[in-house]
Amino acid sequence: MTVHLVKLCVGADDIEDLALWQKIRRNEGVWPDGLPRHVTRMWPKREADLLDGGSLYWVIKGVIQCRQRIVRLDEVTAEDGTRRCALVMEPEIVLTTPAQRRPFQGWRYLAAEDAPRDLPAGRRADRGDVLPPDLDRALADIGVL
Repeated sequence: MTVHLVKLCVGADDIEDLALWQKIRRNEGVWPDGLPRHVTRMWPKREADLLDGGSLYWVIKGVIQCRQRIVRLDEVTAEDGTRRCALVMEPEIVLTTPAQRRPFQGWRYLAAEDAPRDLPAGRRADRGDVLPPDLDRALADIGVL
């Protein structure tokens, strides 16, 4: 049974910031296989469900705006010797319909039926260009988009 994770994208103002940060890290050779990672303190107990098509949904400025499919979990060791979990993701950032989220720490599980839909292909090119972000979110909240 597929499950997803939702995580705050701290420091990013928009999806382009996330994409740029990942591109810089990839170009610096930080990720040997070129796949983006997010290192977290906790190891997901529902690992099998997460690796069964799960994604990391990014919350940017209080709104889920995009996702990246998780391909594997790697164990990494922090500088202090503690075990950490690297969420290894596909490089493609998939835009989603906006979904409001209150601030929280760490990550949270997100049931597949509660996950925002991927943005329809026809809207991907014009996301944010036609509607102001607040209006876009409000329309998504009431189910218009």
